[in-house]
Amino acid sequence: MNVCQYCKKQFVKETSLAVHVCEPRRRRQQQDEPGVRLGFQAYIKFYEMTQGSARLKSYDDFADSPYYRAFVKFGRYCVDTRVINPEQFMRWVLKQNKKIDHWCSDSVYTEYLSQYLVLENVNDAMARAMEYGLAWSERTGYPAHHCLMHGNANTTVHAITAGRVSAWIIYNCASGQEFLGNLDSSQLTMIWPYIDSDTWMKRFADYPADQAYVKEMLQKAGW
Repeated sequence: MNVCQYCKKQFVKETSLAVHVCEPRRRRQQQDEPGVRLGFQAYIKFYEMTQGSARLKSYDDFADSPYYRAFVKFGRYCVDTRVINPEQFMRWVLKQNKKIDHWCSDSVYTEYLSQYLVLENVNDAMARAMEYGLAWSERTGYPAHHCLMHGNANTTVHAITAGRVSAWIIYNCASGQEFLGNLDSSQLTMIWPYIDSDTWMKRFADYPADQAYVKEMLQKAGW
């Protein structure tokens, strides 16, 4: 008799067992999917931060957990949304005591992102902006440093709300200032949670060396 090691169902033929896919087996087969890996990380972080669990949870623990689907949904949301710093997002939703059912809410991610972008390392903000410019250049054939000045305004607005282009960039280069000056009121309203001038002017005042560094690097890059 052939028995599934996961659900203990019995099969007369070995071939029947070979093609059999039960929920426990399917979960093991999904182990290497990016969204599942992130869900597993969130599951571990949950036990570390809320339960004080001394024993490191295994993937089998995760796969057998009643919360498996919820954590995997979160992991896949992180992948699909291209969440910035997923590990920090995990920590944030836990520290904020967000209900797990709300972790995949765009409003929750927006709240996280608007806070995170102000505090992140300036080099991370620079790197994402450079990546955005290069991707724009590949699509259009124009120099990467023209992405703010000559790119589609709505596309750039979306990039700002997604955290791809930070206020570190917008406020500290000539093309960013020109971009802001050309926006209409609805576009400004969309990006304001991410570039709120009161918040960011204070950030620049608190970290003048970082601002000087960003300005220098952007000027050298032609932004």
